Amino acid sequence: MSRIGKKEIAIPDKVEVTITEDASGQTVKVKGPLGELSRQFRPEVKIAKADNLITISRSSENKLARSLHGLSRSLLANMVTGVTQGFKKELEIHGVGYRAKLAGANLDFQIGKSHPVVVVPPTGIKFEVQDQTNIIVTGYDKELVGQIAANIIAIRPPEPYKGKGIRVKGQKIRRKAGKSGAKA
Repeated sequence: MSRIGKKEIAIPDKVEVTITEDASGQTVKVKGPLGELSRQFRPEVKIAKADNLITISRSSENKLARSLHGLSRSLLANMVTGVTQGFKKELEIHGVGYRAKLAGANLDFQIGKSHPVVVVPPTGIKFEVQDQTNIIVTGYDKELVGQIAANIIAIRPPEPYKGKGIRVKGQKIRRKAGKSGAKA
């Protein structure tokens, strides 16, 4: 039995959970103070709501159902956490002349390219720029926050020689030694 899958999920106050069932599985909608999330779950996993607790069980003991048990519980717990507390990713920019600023809700980067790079946030995502080199991506959908942070890092990933680029705060970059000078 999955240790994670066995744990029940407590539904906090001000959060509505709606479970609908159809032929392709179950659809769970979670609505809270920060937003609303919806996800389709596979039919191998059964989701039940009783009082202020959500329990997840599997229909059989085959490999697919066992693998989906803990995953489904984690996804559903992240949905509940997201609409109540939200998620954030902190990014930092390293490099001389590299900087970011907010232009309305959009992020405007100057990172060594011939043109400024503008990132438009999708619905549910907010950007904060603490100073020119620290960015915070916040939102209620954990998957979307992580994807937007990855897209921002892909604009200028950290390079191994000088460490310049955009990275997650606190990330260590494995540095390479540069070319050694020719001895003549």
